[in-house]
Amino acid sequence: MISQAAVKSCCADLYASDWARLLLGDSLHPGGAALTRRLGHLMGLEPAMRVLDVAAGRGASAICLAREFGCDVVGIDYSTASVAAARLEAQAVGLDGRAAFAAGDAERLPCAGGRFDALICECAFCTFTDKPAAAAELARVLQPGGAVGIADLVRRGRLPAGLDDLLAWIACIADARPPQQYATHLAAAGLEVTTMEDHDQALIDLARTVRLRLMGARLVARLKGVELPGSNLARAREMARAAERAVVDGSLGYMLIVARKPPAQMTREHVPNAAINERSSSQA
Repeated sequence: MISQAAVKSCCADLYASDWARLLLGDSLHPGGAALTRRLGHLMGLEPAMRVLDVAAGRGASAICLAREFGCDVVGIDYSTASVAAARLEAQAVGLDGRAAFAAGDAERLPCAGGRFDALICECAFCTFTDKPAAAAELARVLQPGGAVGIADLVRRGRLPAGLDDLLAWIACIADARPPQQYATHLAAAGLEVTTMEDHDQALIDLARTVRLRLMGARLVARLKGVELPGSNLARAREMARAAERAVVDGSLGYMLIVARKPPAQMTREHVPNAAINERSSSQA
């Protein structure tokens, strides 16, 4: 049984490493900046919106949204090393006034309720060990009427043997859920799913890229001065091959999901006292 602490710690350490960037690129998720922009358009992002990026990594998506949509973005990540790298990158591109970063746990976000107009979570929800708690947190920090955008792996069939260990979990594979389960978690948190859009080709492209890069990993790491992780490289190659087969045969896919928090309803509890008194007097 994989402990919650082990998953969180290993995910944070791996995705903060230069090794992850070598295999996955700067965005650390399928589709890169192009799919981040697509998600932003589906959510209806506009200038000056307050946006939260949950599991922001080194800040590539947060910076993309600040640059492309003019949003004020806060990125939260479990890894303090990733947060530090994201802050430096935002400063380097002149967007530190629009993209800020802080350390935090997706299941206990360090944000006030109703703080954000929109939020995104890319290729991370499936690694959260308490998905109902994470979904509830997304809803809590969102303004009524605001949008949640999730980009993640989805499972559409049985996964091949060997895609259920810690390394597979960190790679966002072991606990990928069927699309409807994501919708169920969001609905239980009070969010209404409005869009589910398939982007399996982005996952196929990334899986093939990772497999090819792993084949020459030792040489590339030596040339680029990147330290290889302690995990078994042969196991990583085996998992990459199995993952690519699962994507090609349709067992694994990639999806953009948008959900919205219902607008605040003007119930009796929300009507100002003066309005209640006036209504009562007119009925007397």
